[in-house]
Amino acid sequence: MPQLAANLSMLFTELDFLDRFKAAARAGFGGVEYLFPYDFSMEQLQDRLQQNQLTQVLHNLPAGDWQAGERGIACDPSRVGEFQEGIGRTVAYAGALGCGQVNCLAGIAPNGIDEDTLRETFVSNLTFAANELAKADITLLIEPINTRDIPGFYLCHTQQALECMAAAGASNLKLQYDAYHMQIMEGDLAQTIEGHMDRIGHIQIADNPGRNEPGTGEINYSYLLPLLDRLGYAGWVGCEYRPLAATEDGLGWAAPFLHTRNKDNSRRKT
Repeated sequence: MPQLAANLSMLFTELDFLDRFKAAARAGFGGVEYLFPYDFSMEQLQDRLQQNQLTQVLHNLPAGDWQAGERGIACDPSRVGEFQEGIGRTVAYAGALGCGQVNCLAGIAPNGIDEDTLRETFVSNLTFAANELAKADITLLIEPINTRDIPGFYLCHTQQALECMAAAGASNLKLQYDAYHMQIMEGDLAQTIEGHMDRIGHIQIADNPGRNEPGTGEINYSYLLPLLDRLGYAGWVGCEYRPLAATEDGLGWAAPFLHTRNKDNSRRKT
């Protein structure tokens, strides 16, 4: 059965961030992910993970000034030095937290930069990051994101991501497939997942419209989640959605996947 990871940037937000680890474990999650770890010390996060027997599944590379609306800097030719400096910080945190994969947000395409330069910058940054992360046995992920929620986001289609991955040529570079984003941009989720399963390192879910919990919209998760088992997907499924009410009140859809606490971490892809 799919291993569910609670995205603590979106779930249990009725609690302070560090209290969300306990809430996730109590609800039956075996893993957690969130946008960024960098506002907290490694020791604080290690403590919450260990206390609650949780696996750190994923976090993002530094992505610029999030509060100011930046959503990554990897495609920006004027920020290459900043991007490269962030890799060392990422390796330190991921290593301390036992996190085997990290996500690179491509960012919003800067105005006035041609497509060839954007792609060259992004691919070059991916090559650099993947090489550095490989030394620490960490997988690098890239995630296409819909341009309705984030207008101008550079990486917005599965095929575009696959082409960038091929150009970078790194064996530890994988696709982070977010079903919510790709339902908006492409649809045809099941066939896309099946066709590219060997390149997918992580999956995230939310329903559409609204980005709420599965079962509240148009995506047929009662078909998609069992499909992952049939395809032999051994990674985690990140629950990156906005609960309609209190988080625990909306976990009925996940009950079949949570009762075992997902403790068999031997299946986890890193």
